[in-house]
Amino acid sequence: MRIDVLTLFPEMFAPLLSTSIIGRAIAKGLLEIKLYNIRDFAKNKHKRVDDYPYGGGQGMILAPQPLFDALYHVLGAYESEKPKVILMSPQGKVLDQDLARQLSKEHGLVIICGHYEGVDQRVIDRFVDMEISIGDYVLTGGELPAMVLIDCVGRLIPGVLGNPESTQDESFSRGLLEYPQYTRPYEYEGYTVPDVLLSGNHQEIQRWRLKESLRNTLQKRPDLLEKAELSPYEMELLEEIKNEMRHTE
Repeated sequence: MRIDVLTLFPEMFAPLLSTSIIGRAIAKGLLEIKLYNIRDFAKNKHKRVDDYPYGGGQGMILAPQPLFDALYHVLGAYESEKPKVILMSPQGKVLDQDLARQLSKEHGLVIICGHYEGVDQRVIDRFVDMEISIGDYVLTGGELPAMVLIDCVGRLIPGVLGNPESTQDESFSRGLLEYPQYTRPYEYEGYTVPDVLLSGNHQEIQRWRLKESLRNTLQKRPDLLEKAELSPYEMELLEEIKNEMRHTE
């Protein structure tokens, strides 16, 4: 996958692109990320990219000219399938695992990092396919949200993670939070690993993991259970958990 990022601060992306899983994916050629400084496309003498809003108001707006020219340049490099153009914006659709999975199947992504009080609407009307937010709060710029999106999507690209099954059981993969995880030693400062995980009984281990996944979700994110499509067996386990919780109150 190719990802092009339009930003005022390309230097912020250096740690993401050179370390950990995303860095290794780039080194393997599984992921290509290109950074473009929006100021490089400004035609005025001082490389100014913002201006005051028409109609008055607080703050500054990213002007259309630098972004139009930057997007014409980036999109012109795609010979066949057009990439999806995304604006990181607090007004956008909130990023979740389903959206990340959809985007991981795209041929390419072009990410615009918003700044100041926003982006001239004509940029959105002409180029943007989707606005994405990482939460209902406002940041100083779109760079951190863009990095979150790149990491979230990049790890889902085939071959990026060593074990292709590792994304199947993790939190949000099927609308539930993940079950608790343990490693050695068996006992540490009086805390022990659940014995079922050492039993060798894979059926019982799977049941425990599913039940604890449901318990985790019920306790931490009950809103997810309202949207989850649970099987009759999962509903049975959920009722068992609720009964256990009632008896410990």
